[in-house]
Amino acid sequence: MAYLEMIEILKRFPGVLANDRVNLSVERGTVHAVMGENGAGKSTLMAILCGLQAADDGHVRLAGGTLLLRSPLDAIDQGINMVHQSFKLFDSLTVWENVVYQREPTWGPFIHARRARQEVTRLAAEHDLAIDPDARVAALPVGVRQRLEILKALYRRTRVLVLDEPTAVLTPPEVASLFQVMRRLAAAGCTVLLVTHKLDEALSVSDRITVLRAGRVSAELVTANTGPAEIIQAMTGRSSLRPVNRSQVTPGAVALAVNRLSVDAAGHRAVTNVSLEGRGGEIVGIAGVAGNGQSELIEAIMGLQAAATGSIQVGSRDVTRRSVAERRRAGLSYIAEDRARTASAAAASATDNLAMGFHARAPIARRGLMSRAAMRLWARRLIDAFDIRIRSETELVGRLSGGNLQKLVIARELAHQAPVLIAEQPTRGVDVGAIEFIHAELIAERDRGRAILLVSAELSEILALSDRIVVMYRGAVAAQFRREEASEVALGAYMMRGRALS
Repeated sequence: MAYLEMIEILKRFPGVLANDRVNLSVERGTVHAVMGENGAGKSTLMAILCGLQAADDGHVRLAGGTLLLRSPLDAIDQGINMVHQSFKLFDSLTVWENVVYQREPTWGPFIHARRARQEVTRLAAEHDLAIDPDARVAALPVGVRQRLEILKALYRRTRVLVLDEPTAVLTPPEVASLFQVMRRLAAAGCTVLLVTHKLDEALSVSDRITVLRAGRVSAELVTANTGPAEIIQAMTGRSSLRPVNRSQVTPGAVALAVNRLSVDAAGHRAVTNVSLEGRGGEIVGIAGVAGNGQSELIEAIMGLQAAATGSIQVGSRDVTRRSVAERRRAGLSYIAEDRARTASAAAASATDNLAMGFHARAPIARRGLMSRAAMRLWARRLIDAFDIRIRSETELVGRLSGGNLQKLVIARELAHQAPVLIAEQPTRGVDVGAIEFIHAELIAERDRGRAILLVSAELSEILALSDRIVVMYRGAVAAQFRREEASEVALGAYMMRGRALS
């Protein structure tokens, strides 16, 4: 008998059979990957395990006992914890306050702060999760926040730890560190469930893999005996990914010009004298380890950060001091890195989100008046065209999986047909089939004459899509390459040390 079993799990939503008699069997002290395309049922299955959703039928067993999971508190009491893609932390509190929240050690009627700090310090050292217990969470980088989420779970005596797309916002060194933590946890007897779309990650860190497809288990695999083709076949019904089909194009006029741009953020100079240009009919990739100024550069181009020096020109218009709305009208569209907080309104429907930026023009508005019926038709057209897995256009987008929310944002931004498209981490957290689709759409937009600025943490994506590549290091441009000159080795050297290998 396996340590953790989910048996005949059935879950229906209106118009959707999310889990169709799913069986999941996991051994104690292992890393078990759960994979599948967006909408395959992974998130629903994990939500049931963690008490966030109630199954319509089936049951969960842990260590031989059947569990009644009516809420997340029931799951936590049974030692089942989840680290979500979007972290659940209090930014205004310290590390130790977040870890012990609602389970604080007490001294009479008071919280025993010294003992809490000591316990957090001990736990961090035991699991090699280096962190300052007195640090304010708002000041922590993303990788350290994730360590904090894991510490929170361990403090609650976790037996099963669910990690939902845990590497989506991490740099390569942080990913390597996380994998070490996962292996140590498994070796200590904790059972780790890794929900991921990334083939290389599942193959490098897991012991077994369960693949879901259309709400059913399509494969149960032993990782050591498995290769990428077998996983892709189970996920998509095909044995390999289609290569990116890139035709040769001649770039047109300059559509975006950034000249000697500097940006200050968090009390320091984040971007220093960056100059670049994007021409119609080409993709310019920006490569760099996270934290080297890429985000601040893009935010300055879009008007979300003020430029300290330099200029930004879209077509013939200088937009350096213009608002976000004015920059959009000048010809910018933007697939933001943070799809949940920047690129969408979680409490609004898909209809409202897909209408953003179209309120004053056809087909949604005529003679200055918006039509709700036209908005719904517009939303349905984009949902169908981009295969967004959603129950209806009236559903709140906060309920969508990360991958489907990403497709919704991309659908809206491509529909603007602006001369310049900024695509920041466009395939983060989406499945292999969706990556193929998004890559094909970006190439098609390039071929239609758009200038595309692509920021990606995936070097393979930069190399597959870009016509020219700019490498950023410590806020400045370290190197520029034509696609035919570039390689992962050459790019990696400039990304890690700001200069070529000697």
